[in-house]
Amino acid sequence: MPRRNRRNPRGTTRGRRQEYRRGKPRPCSVCPEGGVDWKDTSFLRKYVSDRGKIRGRRVTGLCPQCQREVATAVKNAREMALMPYVGGR
Repeated sequence: MPRRNRRNPRGTTRGRRQEYRRGKPRPCSVCPEGGVDWKDTSFLRKYVSDRGKIRGRRVTGLCPQCQREVATAVKNAREMALMPYVGGR
């Protein structure tokens, strides 16, 4: 039996973040372009932090499929020595 409180007499509790409405979803910036090329390092640098880490979906605003493609492309570019593994200091 769920615990009831004064604020929510129905008994279902929700976090503060869930109470607010979410904004409009941003469109993915990679899908209309037709894919990711691991040789295009200027494009891939947008998705890598200054420390050399691949940025997450929340930050980049990509769909899950495109995020996986970008991550794979960054790893391939690092392997081919087009991008550094660690950011410059």
